[in-house]
Amino acid sequence: MGSFSIWHWLIVLLIVLLIFGTKKLRNMGADLGGAVKGFKDGVKGDEDKKPAGEITASSSTIEGEVKDKQKS
Repeated sequence: MGSFSIWHWLIVLLIVLLIFGTKKLRNMGADLGGAVKGFKDGVKGDEDKKPAGEITASSSTIEGEVKDKQKS
């Protein structure tokens, strides 16, 4: 019940190539790579599209003083 040997993996690869063909596997790889690239660009693009005047919690600090309400 150990891990598969190199011969097992070669047989699996041969069966996958016979079922799907090299062209279909190449297209699936290109589609997957394009999806990952689009995801990375989307995540990176959100940071670049923030308006210049927008204030975030990490970019500014608001200082103030807390006073207790006086009881009547």
